[in-house]
Amino acid sequence: MLPVLVVHGGAGHIPKKRVQLSCAGVRAAVRGGYSKLQGQGSAMDAVVEAVTLLENDHHYNAGLGSVLNIKGEVEMDAIVMDGRYLASGAVSAVRKVANPVQLARLVMDKTSHLCLTGEGASQFARAMGVPEVPEESLITEYARMRWKKNLAADANPVECQMGKMGTVGAVAVDAEGNIACATSTGGMLNKMEGRVGDTACIGCGGYADNRVGAVSPTGHGEAIMKVTLARLILFHMEQGRSAEAAADEALAYMKERVGGLGGVVVVDPQGEWSARFSSLQMAWAAAQQQTLHYGLYAGEHFTQNIDDPY
Repeated sequence: MLPVLVVHGGAGHIPKKRVQLSCAGVRAAVRGGYSKLQGQGSAMDAVVEAVTLLENDHHYNAGLGSVLNIKGEVEMDAIVMDGRYLASGAVSAVRKVANPVQLARLVMDKTSHLCLTGEGASQFARAMGVPEVPEESLITEYARMRWKKNLAADANPVECQMGKMGTVGAVAVDAEGNIACATSTGGMLNKMEGRVGDTACIGCGGYADNRVGAVSPTGHGEAIMKVTLARLILFHMEQGRSAEAAADEALAYMKERVGGLGGVVVVDPQGEWSARFSSLQMAWAAAQQQTLHYGLYAGEHFTQNIDDPY
C-alpha cells in the first residue's frame, strides 16, 4: 500500500469554466509529488513538491493566484509537518515569496521555532537566500476582479470565497512508513490586513504523526480553527475510526457546531486514505500502487494508470 500521496485543491463551489482546470491541476500535482516517492524521496519531499506545483498554478488560492486582502495585497500562510518527530514549520502573512510552503519547510529545518510571521518571515526568507518576487507577479486579474467586487458594502466575502478554488494541501506516507503533510493558502478574500487563518496553525491547518496519520484541510479558516479540525480527525482515528469515518465525523461536527463547511485529505500509517468534504465540491487526487485516483463531487472517484497520458 506504500507509498501513497493525496492532494486537494480547495473546497467550495468551483465555477463551471474552471472545473476542468482544477481537476487537471491536482492530477499534475499528485504526479509530481508521487515521482518523488518513487525516487526514494521522503513523504516530506513529496508533499512539498505537490503543494509547490499547486502554488505555481494560478487557478488556486495559494502562491500565484492568492486572493487579496482588504488593501488589495497578497498575504500568504503555509505549514509543513513531519510525523517522525512531530517537527513542524509554518509562515503566516508572508509577502513577496513565490512558494510559501518551501519557506515553511525552511522554518522547520533551520530554526527552533514553529512559525514565523509577517516581516520576520520575510527577513528569514532573505537570510535563507529565498528570492523576493514583486507582489504584482503573484496577483492575477481574476483575484483583482474578485477583490473589487467584494469591496461593496453589501458583499459577502465568506460566501463569495466558495467560488474560488481554495487552499491547497497534501498528505503522504513514504516507503519507510514516515508521514507528512503540507498546506498553503492565500487566505480569505478581502480579509483584514494581518489576518491569519487556520493554515499556519498546527493542529488546525495540518497535522502529521507517524503513530496515527496525517490531515490537510481546506475551508472556512475560522471554523477550522474553532474545532482544531486536523487534530480532531486524528483523535477520532486514535479511537479506532477509519480515515474516512474520522473525517466525516469531524466535518459533520464542524458544520453542526460552528456552521463551517470544508474538506480534508487524510492518510493513515498503513496507507489507507480518504478525501472527504461537506462543501459542494473539492478537487482532489491520489496516487498509490501506480494508480491515479481523482474526483470533484461527492461520491465521484475516477481511476487511471499513473503513467497514462492526461
